[in-house]
Amino acid sequence: MPNTPIILAIESSCDETSAAVIINGEVKSNIVSTQVIHEKYGGVVPELASRAHQQHILPVVESALQKAKVTKNEVDAVGFTRGPGLLGSLLVGTSFAKSFALAMNIPLIEVNHMQAHILAHFIDEPKPSFPFICLTVSGGHTQLVLVSSPLEMEVLGETQDDAVGEAFDKAAKMLGLPYPGGPMIDKHAAKGNPQAFEFPVSDMPGFTYSFSGIKTALLYFLQKEVNKNADFIDENIDDICASYQHTLIKMLLQKLRKATRKLKVKQVAIAGGVAANSGLRKAIQELAEKEGLEVFTPQFQYCTDNAAMIAMAAHFKYEAGEFSDQKISAMPRYKL
Repeated sequence: MPNTPIILAIESSCDETSAAVIINGEVKSNIVSTQVIHEKYGGVVPELASRAHQQHILPVVESALQKAKVTKNEVDAVGFTRGPGLLGSLLVGTSFAKSFALAMNIPLIEVNHMQAHILAHFIDEPKPSFPFICLTVSGGHTQLVLVSSPLEMEVLGETQDDAVGEAFDKAAKMLGLPYPGGPMIDKHAAKGNPQAFEFPVSDMPGFTYSFSGIKTALLYFLQKEVNKNADFIDENIDDICASYQHTLIKMLLQKLRKATRKLKVKQVAIAGGVAANSGLRKAIQELAEKEGLEVFTPQFQYCTDNAAMIAMAAHFKYEAGEFSDQKISAMPRYKL
């Protein structure tokens, strides 16, 4: 195997078509094509997502190779997101990666999307040392993960129903905010009073999360207040967002604090799309100061779905000699 491997990486788990090139562990390009077609539907439409991936994947890959100043003949391996994600979307990326690897006679490397989110911390400095605990938060997942090495990860706890990203997005729909809703709630929350309204905090055992209750509580709260005042949401949007976001963050960090104390781990990280939330970033820094923790957060561009994180995961698997064969298929419920 080459001492300085060049790896092409493909990400197509949901509604972002992305390709990246990593050379000897250094990301040289990271191209992301966002599918704007979903905005008018207020959420991702799986069939439309897979069609858009088919349209975007070739130009995105070509752009990634050009930016990295690499030709397809120089690529030593192809990494791709096997799952978790939307089946139709995953099939596009998986099929392209398998075809590329077969045509170029190079190794194929499957990547778990959630593992890649965590390994996004190793794209740039500063990088955490092992072991550390990662709070992985996205539209489809909420997990606390003990990370012992790049390829050794243990899920300490996860949500039993809705992911925190879904709790943000569904709340945004209730409030009449445009898609994607999570960033809009964060924007309004920055101008509001987080103590204005009170929402219930779920009390789940161990490191387990549950966000369905607060989502339902918000629905009933809005129905009650709007019945009394039709303009309630418009008049209180900043305070509603601030109070709701404050409660979600409180739930997330309670479990994180509990895990660090029990396992005596002093390094923590956040990953996934919700890791871009400014309220969460501020709150985890405040927690770190109180608990004597060191916090690591990726650049914003590496929080949302992107191929650079897939490339980094593929790099570590390449070093370990963990390759896949052509019989591999997409796995929508790929467990970490």
